[in-house]
Amino acid sequence: MSTTLGVLLLVAGCGSAGDGDAGGGQGTTSGQGLAAGVPAGFDPCKDIPKSVLDSERLRKASSNNNADFDGAGGIKWRGCSWVMSDGYAVGITTTNLTVDKVRANTKLTVRDEYAIGGRTALATSSADHNNPRSVCTLNVAMQGGSIEFSLDNPDSNRLTGHLDTCGLARGLAEDVVPLIPVGA
Repeated sequence: MSTTLGVLLLVAGCGSAGDGDAGGGQGTTSGQGLAAGVPAGFDPCKDIPKSVLDSERLRKASSNNNADFDGAGGIKWRGCSWVMSDGYAVGITTTNLTVDKVRANTKLTVRDEYAIGGRTALATSSADHNNPRSVCTLNVAMQGGSIEFSLDNPDSNRLTGHLDTCGLARGLAEDVVPLIPVGA
């Protein structure tokens, strides 16, 4: 599962480093108009209560649960990954990719756009994935980037494979995003 999550994280960043807005708020930026670091004020590994994870029947994806990744062009993700037995896997990370940069990525298909907790949210999938319905990446705006929910939900998963992956991502985000402090 962790390999798939890493691929989802990588695909989310491909081709977007120079597009979209700068997504300020972090002070220093990389050469690509990105904040030098991920948004501050919320750590998905520490700030998501056990009650939220339990309500989704999520457990650590690995012993270290780490989903940190540094991509091309200064793109960064910091967070953790979880799995549901016989259900979906998810990486929840903060990233210096803004929602506008994700929207500008021509390698992604925008599946839906809405607001969650008063923040802009964008659901995407890779245009070239062999089953785009089984994967979804949901980015929700934060100061200097976004929080990203990268779900992998193959049809073969007994509990969730028949459900819309972006719908699952949105439901999880609706539980997590209100936990992010105002201004973060």
